[in-house]
Amino acid sequence: MATFERTDLGDFNVFLTIVRRRSFTTAAIELGLTPSAASHAMRRLEARLGAKLLNRTSRAVSPTDLGLKFAQRLEEGFDAIGSALEVLEAPGNVRFGELRLNVFRDAAHLLISPALPEFTRQCPDVRLTVAVDDRPIDIVAEGYDAGMRYGHHVPEDMIAVPLTGAQRWVVVGSPAYFREHARPQIPDDLAGHVCLQLLLGDNTAYRWDLGSGGEARRLRVPGLITLNDTATTITAAKAGLGLAYVLEARIAEELEEGSLEIVLADQASDGDPFHMYYSSRRHNHPALRTLINIIRQQNGMTRLA
Repeated sequence: MATFERTDLGDFNVFLTIVRRRSFTTAAIELGLTPSAASHAMRRLEARLGAKLLNRTSRAVSPTDLGLKFAQRLEEGFDAIGSALEVLEAPGNVRFGELRLNVFRDAAHLLISPALPEFTRQCPDVRLTVAVDDRPIDIVAEGYDAGMRYGHHVPEDMIAVPLTGAQRWVVVGSPAYFREHARPQIPDDLAGHVCLQLLLGDNTAYRWDLGSGGEARRLRVPGLITLNDTATTITAAKAGLGLAYVLEARIAEELEEGSLEIVLADQASDGDPFHMYYSSRRHNHPALRTLINIIRQQNGMTRLA
């Protein structure tokens, strides 16, 4: 059995960060080191273990097969250390360290922003980083503690916690648009309308789901304007540029002030709830549970036990 020295723990952390970031430079920045220091740590670790852990080229770095297996076991060990540290926290005084989240724009607007005041009150010492990103990513590989997506976008190997109930999707238009166009009465009427296209984070076009249950339909609607941002879509719809397909919760203010109006209300579709998700191989940051419970309570859900 290989002996363990005090310096190994730091080198193990450097190695795991390089594997996660796939870059000596980025890992060094995250750890507050110079790239040369990170490189020296890896040379020292590989020499000590007598094994090659990383494949290096001028453009990329990746773990060897042995290095990947080693990283997976090390991560389990660091998770165990993290869990042990949680035990040392006094009840009600959790919340140390950093919590890094990757969320998509609608979730940032509807869930994160309202939760921030209460989160900072309960976790004043946590360094919270929220990256707003609509593209599908590997949260573990990119160094995030958790992500937030709709349920059907959560990878199968992740632990997912619902934050809301089903989300209602509606078709809306502005008074200006309806002065020039008749209101659609049935889904097939949309073929004669100008519709604002939605581009998903993976660069695929989003089809409009109308109705529910056995009468649900997924339509490809006509339109020359394609947008990948909800806020811009709402602005364009308010300007009368076309009909939009959006979350009803996202346009609560516009509906109240009358700048947007729902059509085909009986064809509104219930979509998946928002979910927080994280890897089963990583310890559950204590502040993450606090944030989850704040969001769930603000959206009429029960707290996690």
